Amino acid sequence: MFTNKLKKLLLSSSLLVAATAANAGYDIKLTDEDKISFGGYIKVDARYVDGDVAYKPFWIGSGTKLDESQNNFHLFANETRFNMKYSHGEVMGFIEMDFWGGGGNEIISNSANPRIRHAFIKYKDVVAGQTWSTFMNTSAIPESADFAGATTGLVFIRQGQVRYTMGNFQVSIENPETWGGEPANDSMPDVVARYNLKGDWGSVSFSALGRQLNTQLGNSETAIGGSIAGRIKTFGKDDFRFQLHQGELGRYVGVGFTPDVVGEQVEETTAYLAAYRHYWTETLRTTVLYGRAEADVSGADRSQWSVNLFQNLTKELSVGGEIGQFIMDDQDADSMYAQLSFKYVL
Repeated sequence: MFTNKLKKLLLSSSLLVAATAANAGYDIKLTDEDKISFGGYIKVDARYVDGDVAYKPFWIGSGTKLDESQNNFHLFANETRFNMKYSHGEVMGFIEMDFWGGGGNEIISNSANPRIRHAFIKYKDVVAGQTWSTFMNTSAIPESADFAGATTGLVFIRQGQVRYTMGNFQVSIENPETWGGEPANDSMPDVVARYNLKGDWGSVSFSALGRQLNTQLGNSETAIGGSIAGRIKTFGKDDFRFQLHQGELGRYVGVGFTPDVVGEQVEETTAYLAAYRHYWTETLRTTVLYGRAEADVSGADRSQWSVNLFQNLTKELSVGGEIGQFIMDDQDADSMYAQLSFKYVL
């Protein structure tokens, strides 16, 4: 079964997928102290999924097992995003949206609602607003066509917070939410502490998370967890990216992998990801990655692997392809996928 799926996907993805480039942006200087910047990208994806895990436009830590295998093809541009930054002296405001907000249909217009991704204010060493959790290391996310790639092994969460940075040390209070319990009783913010190491060799972060969770029966539980993640330079332009997460992390890991509370028990999760990116030329590169997450109480066990090829056609335009597999071992289900992507960075 696996061999037949792989053959079909290799045939359907004959030349593969997308690139990830830094958001360049355009700057407009208003005064000596005032500047507006615009950025983002347009991304077009063609995605084919074959297996007994139901189609998703990108894999997350949960999925629906099908009674029989299905195959689906979709062409979409929802990952397209736009951002704006306004700077005045030491104050900066940033807002970004994409089009994963739902709505529309595939019969006539394929409309999609915009959604807020980031909206925050930065003043000196303080950040306030919605952005990536301090617990998350974005530099350790691998380059992939599938959005974020192997989310099962990632800390991947945006939420409201107030963060203070002092050199390599960061501390924040962040929005609480007891998934699977009683969030109406969440009265204490999540607390995150993080230490960053950087050098010519790359970067590594060490993070700790503390929370108060509230169960359906009104019990309060303390939850703690830790994370180490980084990006290490190897040979030439190559790099190795990794993440390892352990503890009562719940909604922080795996993008919907497992709730914070299962029944009246706090879930404990182990998740990890490893990815190696190799440059064949200055602009042609491949990433091979594997991510996995396991939960003790629910028994959830999910993993994903992929291999891709990306090429920059110009500084702003990239194209490439990816094949991979999403596996739900706890439900004995899996789907192969192939994705072709085009990305134009504004």
